[in-house]
Amino acid sequence: METKMQKRKLGNSNLEVSALGLGCMGMSFGYGTVADEKEMISMIREAVNLGVTFFDTAEVYGPYTNEELVGKALSPVRDKVVIATKFGFRFDPNTNATLGLTSRPEHIKTVVEGSLKRLKTDYIDLYYQHRVDPNVPIEDVAGAVKDLIQEGKVKHFGLSEAGVKNIRLAHAVQPVTALQSEYSLWWREPETEIIPTLEELGIGLVAYSPLGKGFLTGKMRKETTFGSADFRNTVPRLSPENRQANQGFVDLLEQMAKSKNATPAQIALAWLLAQKPWIVPIPGTTKLHRLQENLGAASVVLSSDELAEIETAAAKMKVAGDRYSEGSAKMIDR
Repeated sequence: METKMQKRKLGNSNLEVSALGLGCMGMSFGYGTVADEKEMISMIREAVNLGVTFFDTAEVYGPYTNEELVGKALSPVRDKVVIATKFGFRFDPNTNATLGLTSRPEHIKTVVEGSLKRLKTDYIDLYYQHRVDPNVPIEDVAGAVKDLIQEGKVKHFGLSEAGVKNIRLAHAVQPVTALQSEYSLWWREPETEIIPTLEELGIGLVAYSPLGKGFLTGKMRKETTFGSADFRNTVPRLSPENRQANQGFVDLLEQMAKSKNATPAQIALAWLLAQKPWIVPIPGTTKLHRLQENLGAASVVLSSDELAEIETAAAKMKVAGDRYSEGSAKMIDR
């Protein structure tokens, strides 16, 4: 399957990345299992061979272990790829347990050194604030990253799950290259205020969970169970009842996939790519055949009629269940 991966620019920044990136979190965090390191390194390198140039990690994934994995995998091809990581959490120095949010400027300037070391690099292409810290003015956060950019340690500033007000305030201090937020056929809240604001300011959108944490692939049914440490057990939208209630979205994707000789996951990703030329989805996986399937979405083109058909059908459906547990939802800035 040799398709030439298209490139996209994130906003006005001229940061050019592959149209689909690779979310690396699940390789070492979140799903209750840690994948084999050697296998993951070879998968990340295979992604590079297949044309992926954009890789997403964060300090909190592990903590630390995911950055180490990405660093090992990408150090031989460092000059060919764009690495995004995130700051903004505090950890217990003895147990590495997460102690909540912090984006104090001095904290950012300390933790960037750890990320650089783990990523085996002397610069981070895109450095995101992982969640808005309500106790630190976003202008101070932007100012700290601006300093890191001037020092050459960071190339671009990003925000994750920030609301419109904070996007504007931050962007006025240091231009924001990309906002990372959940966006999919199953979570369209960004369309109301976020996407128009990004368009106005020339900021790219990096869409995480573009496959609804696996639901939109059609591989999950009411009977599916997750391992005891899998975070999806806490996602209200993925309770067995809500999975059943939300099956219409999967049916819609499956129907379109049949007519396009594609898979539901490819249609879900192609739909996102068709929304704006500056949207870059970052589906994650630990399986090589899924990586290949996801990347195949870049060559699935949905016509305006097909997009209208999806729109009409989706407009009649209501999503059952929240996308996050109460605790996680508290960290979302709107």
